Amino acid sequence: MSIVREDYRWTGAPVVATAAESLGMAVIDLGAIAHNTELLRARCSGELMAVVKADGFGHGVLPVATTALAHGATWLGVTSLAEALHLRAAGITAPVLSWLHLPDEDFAPAVAGDIDLSVSSIEHLDGIAASADRAGKCAYVHLKVDTGLSRNGSPPELWPGLVTAARRLERTGLVRVRGLWSHLISGNHPGDPSVGVQSSRFEEACALAAARGLDPRVRHLANSAAVLTAPATHLDLARAGIALYGVEPLAGHESGLRPAMTLRTRANMVRRVPGGTGVSYDHEYVTSRDTTLALVPLGFADGVPRLAGGRAEVLLGGRRCRVAGRVAMDQFVADAGDAPVRIGDEVVLFGPGERSEPTVAEWARWARTNPHEILTGIGNRVPRRYLPATPGV
Repeated sequence: MSIVREDYRWTGAPVVATAAESLGMAVIDLGAIAHNTELLRARCSGELMAVVKADGFGHGVLPVATTALAHGATWLGVTSLAEALHLRAAGITAPVLSWLHLPDEDFAPAVAGDIDLSVSSIEHLDGIAASADRAGKCAYVHLKVDTGLSRNGSPPELWPGLVTAARRLERTGLVRVRGLWSHLISGNHPGDPSVGVQSSRFEEACALAAARGLDPRVRHLANSAAVLTAPATHLDLARAGIALYGVEPLAGHESGLRPAMTLRTRANMVRRVPGGTGVSYDHEYVTSRDTTLALVPLGFADGVPRLAGGRAEVLLGGRRCRVAGRVAMDQFVADAGDAPVRIGDEVVLFGPGERSEPTVAEWARWARTNPHEILTGIGNRVPRRYLPATPGV
């Protein structure tokens, strides 16, 4: 296997980096990404968008994107123009939707690069149209309506005006409405009544758009959870985010997803201490008996959540060991008890769980957050190593 960093240009082959594994390694199983993509695509009645924002949820945007596209995804989703243009610069030609912008951004490079742009207001629509005019090319947009999340998207009372303005700009040739979409409030609970309410509101918004003359190619509403549990929301396109990376979007629900990231390192120092020994800052943890302490060279600067100190566990010496006291910026201590651990022994923070190691969902619970924050928080100084989607490649 080769060490591969995040900041490479993905060509399909691993790129060897100079970083040492001794201070930590995130191992990304592209075979799991391929498996998850195929599973999700098989569950969709329409097309599948692989959401690769935030550097592919910390997994590496280019290897994730190319793997997902090779295994059933037909669209990619990001939040910024920079992310979208990065995909184009890497040679990815598949449809890309970017959805979080200011109205006065320069959209001309995105328009020139055939990047689809989300629109939530007339101000955003006008900004994109002006950039399309400068680029001398039609801009493809997806009009977003707020169906209840009260976040991004056009408020329902402003939707008729936005639709009318979009149709007017279509007649000028500056804009083409390729999609209509919205964002579910939850979808993470089977039978959640909000899903049906939002679906009805979205249908009404689509009907109004059709009545005003719009004929979009794709309508999309479903998130990862809805792909697995709410087929009525699939429509023309479904957006898979956290499920793509192997995290079950519904707690307790097993759909066959495979976690793609394993975060591991090696014990940097090992020492035997007597009972009553205080550990880490302010001695919030005190050993209850003679025990072995192992220094783990990853900290909150690498994405290990400080809030999980004293609760989280790691796999060390073939057993789970408690994080002893506070997580520091670059390191934390694990209480290994009487396990025969030595300097250099592998420490697994999280992985698929196949060796009884903790999962990212457990770390999220210990840190009182969600798996998304844990995965995207794994810092740039943690090298990535990629296992190929096809064995032997």
